[in-house]
Amino acid sequence: MTPLAAGEASQTRNREAVCHNCEGTDITVFYEVRGVPAHSVLLIRTKQEALDFPQGDIVLGYCEQCQFVSNLAFNPALQSYSLDYEETQSFSPTFRDFHRKLANVLVDHYGIRKKHVIEIGCGKGDFLAMLCEIGANTGVGFDPAFVPQRNPAATSRNVTFIQDFYSEVYADQTADLICCKMTLEHIPTTRQFLTTIRKAMSKSSKPLVFFQVPDFGRIIHERAFWDIYYEHCSYFTSTSLKHLFTSCGFNVLALETAYDGQYLQVFATPGAPSDAWRSPAAADAHGHAMSLAAFSDAIHDSVDTWSTLLKEASDRGQRVLVWGSGSKAVSFLGAVHNAELINYVVDINPYRQGHYIPGTGQLIVGPEFVEQYRPDTVIVMNAIYVEEIERMLAGFGLHPRLLSL
Repeated sequence: MTPLAAGEASQTRNREAVCHNCEGTDITVFYEVRGVPAHSVLLIRTKQEALDFPQGDIVLGYCEQCQFVSNLAFNPALQSYSLDYEETQSFSPTFRDFHRKLANVLVDHYGIRKKHVIEIGCGKGDFLAMLCEIGANTGVGFDPAFVPQRNPAATSRNVTFIQDFYSEVYADQTADLICCKMTLEHIPTTRQFLTTIRKAMSKSSKPLVFFQVPDFGRIIHERAFWDIYYEHCSYFTSTSLKHLFTSCGFNVLALETAYDGQYLQVFATPGAPSDAWRSPAAADAHGHAMSLAAFSDAIHDSVDTWSTLLKEASDRGQRVLVWGSGSKAVSFLGAVHNAELINYVVDINPYRQGHYIPGTGQLIVGPEFVEQYRPDTVIVMNAIYVEEIERMLAGFGLHPRLLSL
């Protein structure tokens, strides 16, 4: 499932596609990958099941009108957000610290104290429980993959969880804050979804919305092919995200990057719809289009570099591990040419250990495995965790070469 070369996936207009962000029809295809796992973090119990995992295609289209990027080949029927969906990052001290700082910003700067909160796509409920604890708030979390046994807050009087997708069915529920973290990128009909939320907020008094998504501007700049995968059917730059919120009737209070530039975060309140977004700066649009034009070629160079590194390590008889078994690992291992030279992927999430990487079949192991395996090289799937991982390895008396994506 290596990305198609620029000659195979040259920029072409898709005259049948419609942008789900602004309803524009001027869509240019600039990047394609065939046969990728339809899910990245479902728990897979056997290697054969991992190798035979259902696949889909990625065909990224760029909207010339609002700069939104979407997977034109996305098929929602391939998605299964069930109790086997294991996305939790909260076992990392680095990530927990980030969550706590974010909760404090919402409580202290935006006044979410003794308020009622709705979180859409709450996962296992860690952030919602933290936000309600810090701000003495009450909350309702929506997620079909929520597991009650995993979070004591599920039985709290302050927080309740609904194992379902948020939709118009729940539009009668009012809140002072609607929070939606790392979920909008999984939704193909972004404008329709945000319009539903905007209608629901008309029943609340002075409500706030907070959304968080991956920053596609960084993906383009860093040629981060490992951050493109099937579950993410919608991709935002700061421009396209602001366009969406403004046109759907929100006043954007703040739009910023977070988590070492990996995430975009928007804070907004209800307002009147505006079409001011229809006039993005020509230089901004031109610069973005030029970056996209070189994207496929640059990704091929990056894939070749990593593939060569794995082959050279194998030729020297060295052991290589990947650290982090989430979506980045699925994309990385699926793209490099010598992924079979890696047998194990480390993850600190105990619920992922003992399972397998979809598409390529590596076994997911716990950190203690490295003490006996003694790798020569560890490839870290997210650079923000390098120091945390380095300390953990040092605790085992190990100091392998650490490389990060």
